[in-house]
Amino acid sequence: MKNMPDLEAWATFAKVAETGSFARTAAEFGVSQATVSKAINRLEARMKASLFHRTSRRMTLTEGGRAALARATHILDEGLALEAEVTEQSASLRGLVRVAAPMSFGVAHVAPLLPAFMRAHPEVQLDLHFDDAQVDVVAEGFDVVLRIARLEDSSLLARQLCHVPIQIVGSPAYFARHGTPRHPSDLAQLHALSYAYARSGASWRFRHATQGEFVQVMQTPLRVNNAEALTPALLAGLGVALQPAFLAWQHLQTGELVAVLPEWEPPPISLHIVTPPGRGRPARVQALIRYLADSFVKQPWAQPLPSVPQMELDGLPPDNGDA
Repeated sequence: MKNMPDLEAWATFAKVAETGSFARTAAEFGVSQATVSKAINRLEARMKASLFHRTSRRMTLTEGGRAALARATHILDEGLALEAEVTEQSASLRGLVRVAAPMSFGVAHVAPLLPAFMRAHPEVQLDLHFDDAQVDVVAEGFDVVLRIARLEDSSLLARQLCHVPIQIVGSPAYFARHGTPRHPSDLAQLHALSYAYARSGASWRFRHATQGEFVQVMQTPLRVNNAEALTPALLAGLGVALQPAFLAWQHLQTGELVAVLPEWEPPPISLHIVTPPGRGRPARVQALIRYLADSFVKQPWAQPLPSVPQMELDGLPPDNGDA
């Protein structure tokens, strides 16, 4: 395999040809004169030919140097244009932002927020991916990922926005037929409507402030990979489910569902914004992060966290990111 072209050295050669001086080139590039000299020496050694005639008074291009100049100048110009474009996009609110979120949460709570953001920032393009399966933030090229989970350590950056209560819910008619549980062990007599991506599976785990922990293995006649799909079965009185508040709260408000065993808490989960490693992110991504964070903490189902400084939301310092 051929060696990679020394693009930096070719750009340096083009600038030396333009300025006629190693010293002036070094000053324009903000490097030492020795760095410029080494770049030209690398090229001449690689080409096995001189690019400049050097005397004590002046420096002129050789025949080989003149032949290479047009393409070297193109390399320099394209590099400068690329850097200017990327820098401008990073500092301005335009360009593409790729976002991933769980399916039910994305459709019900992310999508309704986006029109206002799009009207405020018409040059930002949003590419949304809704899926309950966990995406690979880096490999799939996402800028912002929303995760509702208890995150584990990883190299990703995450910011916890709010707690998301998990409640044991069912219809009043179901509890009228089967009895209202007073202890998690009473759940053994009930049918569990189960979310496939729940880490606990059929083993429902609870913690009580004074009685400690308890695990109940459930009967699961229905298992789905999208938690919202459990709602019709819950409303039809076919069982109970561990549902996040953002899915259940409206039905709890109307009385179509009721929550039981409020003193027994399932393992806590939170809503996080997760981003790839590295702290340099374009202004458009920072703007979307701030907008989503401000919007979600105001939702009626969200349990607030202690106040988070705005600068932390922009920088997203590590907070148990999970790959």
